[in-house]
Amino acid sequence: MAENKNLNDTEAEEEDIIELIDDDDNVIKFRLLDVTEYKGEKYALLLAAEPNDAIAEDEVAIFRYKEEEQMLEPIEDDALLEEVFEYYQKEYDEEEDADGGEEE
Repeated sequence: MAENKNLNDTEAEEEDIIELIDDDDNVIKFRLLDVTEYKGEKYALLLAAEPNDAIAEDEVAIFRYKEEEQMLEPIEDDALLEEVFEYYQKEYDEEEDADGGEEE
């Protein structure tokens, strides 16, 4: 019975994996951290799903999420990447504070 649970957990984890192909045709596996909306556009925040040379384990990769096309678009503007990440951190911190306040 425990084997079934482990199998289901593994299947659920695999469903969360997003495979992207880099400029050198290498497959890089990511895990979806979150999707956030900033200035009317959606952004996907991804974490490396396994160790690789392209992205550090604790680094967040951010892509513009084109919902209708089900497509992730790279962002070349470093300032925009920083803005989106800071916005996400602020939203996350506010959620954490709200959740913490309810528990007290």
